Amino acid sequence: MRQLGAEGLMAVADTRIARLRQYVWDAPTRLFHWLLVGLLGFSWYSAETYQMEWHRYSGLAILGLVAFRIVWGFVGSGTARFGGFLKGPRAALAYLRSKGHDESVAGHNPLGGWSVALLLLLLTVQTLSGLFAVDIDGIESGPLSYLVDFDRGRQAAAIHGAAFALLKLVAALHVAAILFYLVVKRRNLITPMLTGYRRVMTAQAAVAPASRIGLIVAVAVGAGVVALVYNGLPGPLAP
Repeated sequence: MRQLGAEGLMAVADTRIARLRQYVWDAPTRLFHWLLVGLLGFSWYSAETYQMEWHRYSGLAILGLVAFRIVWGFVGSGTARFGGFLKGPRAALAYLRSKGHDESVAGHNPLGGWSVALLLLLLTVQTLSGLFAVDIDGIESGPLSYLVDFDRGRQAAAIHGAAFALLKLVAALHVAAILFYLVVKRRNLITPMLTGYRRVMTAQAAVAPASRIGLIVAVAVGAGVVALVYNGLPGPLAP
């Protein structure tokens, strides 16, 4: 058998590596993830330092991201769609029995999928309540607080604070799970969310791609929600 030269060996190695790389996360999902991380941190910082104007801008940006992600959960790529990662109790139990070694799960595992749903729910409650929140002095208020009376604004502020407390807990559990997989399972979950690819031992089914029209619709919805809130809604809510 003819021996391969250095370039031939490199080509064979590159081919093998390529076969072991699986496309998992589309670019919009990855961008949403890291923008959300940055904006949540900035929202916390701006609130703690009483930079409320910046806090409102950050909250509006998060609201737009959440609106985008909800739409993207229906029109995005296979791993981004809710139907792709929201599984029933049987799937969760099967994944637990596999002790996290089930590589047939391309994106979120059944447990991680429900944590994402919980995170989106809390973000929705957090951002919507912030729109109507009023502080105790009635000075610092959400952009739509003029639509509700003072008591309802205070109720919204209480919900806003409670949702953020739960968000911090879910975020801490999320980081703990990432570290667990990295240290104990020797599985890096961070790099795929940066590059879009993960390493697998065997070939996996390709992830269904998203359409450009779906991306345009999701972005338009997110931007439209932000524009609607920023420009204000007409008339007060009925008592």
